[in-house]
This record gives sequence, C-alpha cells and structure tokens, in this order.
Amino acid sequence: MTEVVETASPKVSKIDTREARQAKIVGTVLIGLALFTGLVFGSDISGNATFRLSRPTDPWALPNLIVPAAPFNYIVAALLAFLGARQFLRGGVRWTSLSLGIGLALVVMAFLVWATADKAFSLTGMLQATMVRAVPIALGALAGVLCERVAVINIAIEGMLLAGAFTGALMGSLVGGWGGLLSAVVIGGLFGFILAALVVTYRMDQIIAGVVINLFVLGLTSYVSSQVFAEHRFLNNAPVFRSWKIPILGDIPVIGPMFFNQNLFVYGALILVATATYYLFYTRMGLRARAVGEHPRAADTLGIDVYWTRYVHVTLGGMVAGFGGAWFTLGSVGRFDENMTGGRGFIGLAAMIFGRWHPVGALMAALVFGFADSLQQKLALLNTPIPSEFLAMSPYIATIIVVAGLIGRARAPAADGKPYVKE
Repeated sequence: MTEVVETASPKVSKIDTREARQAKIVGTVLIGLALFTGLVFGSDISGNATFRLSRPTDPWALPNLIVPAAPFNYIVAALLAFLGARQFLRGGVRWTSLSLGIGLALVVMAFLVWATADKAFSLTGMLQATMVRAVPIALGALAGVLCERVAVINIAIEGMLLAGAFTGALMGSLVGGWGGLLSAVVIGGLFGFILAALVVTYRMDQIIAGVVINLFVLGLTSYVSSQVFAEHRFLNNAPVFRSWKIPILGDIPVIGPMFFNQNLFVYGALILVATATYYLFYTRMGLRARAVGEHPRAADTLGIDVYWTRYVHVTLGGMVAGFGGAWFTLGSVGRFDENMTGGRGFIGLAAMIFGRWHPVGALMAALVFGFADSLQQKLALLNTPIPSEFLAMSPYIATIIVVAGLIGRARAPAADGKPYVKE
C-alpha cells in the first residue's frame, strides 16, 4: 500500500502544479482584461447605451434597456479584477474555467456598451442573427459528435458542408428546394460513407482521410462553380426556405424571434440536437455507440459489431453535415459561391471540443461562435472605430482560444482516432 501511495503522489502533485499554473495564467489574463476594460471601454465615453428589446411589430413590447456607459464599464472592470485576484488565492483553481467564461462574457458586454454609447442597438435582432449563424456550426459540431463518439475523427466536416451547399444549390435549381435539401443530405451521407470505408475498412490515417476529402470537394466545387455555373446561371439559382413563425411562441419578447421565428434549418438543428442527445445517452443503441468509442475491444466481446457501428454513425454524421451545408444556399442566399463555407466545419470541430462531445454542449458552443460571427455585421451599422477586418477575425480567435485549452481540458472518447483490428 505504501508503494502505491508513493508512486501516485508525484503524479497527483504534477497535476496540482499544472492546474495551479493555469489558474495563475487565467488570473493574469483577467486582471489584464480589467485594466483594458477600464482604460479603453470606461474612459472617454459618455451618455447611455440603449438596447432595444422589442421591435415595432411585436405584440408584446418591452421597454428599451438603457445602460449608463461609463459607470457600467467601470463596474465590469472591477468585477474582472476581482475574478482575476481570486485565481491567485487558495481555492481559485476549482473555478478557473468558470471565472474565465464569466470574464469573457463581461468583456463582451462592456464592448457592446462601449460601441453603443449614445446610440441605439437592436439586441433582439442580434440574438436572432446569432441563432441563424450558429446553425451550420452546430450541425458541423453535431456531425463531429456522432463520429467521435464511435472513435472516428472527422476532419472532413468542412468538405461535407461544402458538398451539401453545392448540391443544395445545383439540385435546388433543378428540382426545387425540397429536392435540393434531400440531395444535400444524401451527398453528405455518401462522403460520410466514403470516410468510414477509408478509416474503418482500410484503416487509413483519419486525419489524412479527412484532409483528402476536404481538398477533393474544394477542388471539384471550385471547378464547377467557375466553369459551369458561370455559363449556365440557371443551375445556380435555388429557392430559399423562408422563416416561419410559430404562433404565440414567436411573439415572446427577445427569445421568440431567436428560437421560434426562423427557417427550416434552425428548427431542424434544434430537433437534431435533442434527438441525438436522447439517442446517445438514453437508449441502448446510444450506449453501444459510446462503448465502441471508449473501449471497442470490450464492446466486441459483448457482441457489438464495431465496424458496423462506426459505419452507421459516420454516415449519419455526414448526413447531418450535408443538411448543415444546405443552409448556406437553401437557407441563406440561394446560390453557391466558391469556398462559401469559410471554415465553418473547422469551427464546428472547436465547438464540439468546447461542448465536451455532447450535442447540447456543442449547440451552446456554436451559439458563442455564432454570436462572434454576427457581432461584426451588427457593429458595422454603429460605425465603431474598430476596422471590420478585426471584427471578422473574432470567430477564429475564439476558435484558437478553445482549441488551446484555455477553457479547461475536456476528455475525448478513449479510443478516439485509433483504428480497430478485429482478432
């Protein structure tokens, strides 16, 4: 017993040291943000920031939220300093991730108040745009969850989104919106099946297989877009699914337009997240899928077909990604442009990690990225002195922060990325 304790002690000490060091880093970051917020967002501003919580057509109108700009931001700076100082005290290690999350949210609030000082800003409209822009990221993250829960890393989400967008535009132009949507789901499932064949049957490196699919789809769609769509424009003119307001629920202030006055893709994303959560954590098949991702050999000894389970879930993940890709064309602009997904598949992977491989967590993370994505467009209307290019970087900066592990380390499925050879 003594030898076991002596052997485990250095490991525990090493973990404690790493967590304490991370807590101090986060504390330093929060104190730096406090100084930045007080000096930049708190000084040289005056007046009030007005946030509109309702629109003129809303039957249940809420009064505007009026915030004194300078006092509010000084309070935020004080809260950030408190959170930062707390990380250096005993017990602060346990609250590192929560403190950083609250701190970043406070900085965003201070920034919005600073940008809206002496102006009016529609908070309802921004939240509605956040939900819309979070859809492809959430669906990409959900596709990653379905794949990695059975231990297959899906780097090809970006290519599947792009293939879904291209197919949705092409087939939507030929046979209508519903035909284009079904075709996008099918083509996404096809690429999911191809990925499964490469990594499960032929045991190709999963990262390389995903990159190959991404490059293939990017090259093919770019060629067709420049050579075919440029001459035959009728092939790139698909209908767009319009918003549909759910009666009564769509009239609820703030959250009504965000969740209940959207198009098919928003409702579909919410339904898919709920369905995937129930399936993975409350059904026997979901338990078997998670067992394959954690310990495939043990699952095999219990009679679970590891190969078949991985094929099915990777194909389903591809179908979800194809549905998300159709949002870019059938749910947004009605036409395909070269590389129009803009890295949303990779951001979806970051959202999956941020959400700790859980469908609901991935959706919450996607809303964070969607908020950062919509921020640049909404603030451009306020004529802020920050160049729009810097605001456009915000989703990718958030991705780097998440992948770097500053939000706390999450544990992937134990067998993630490891090929399985049946004995």
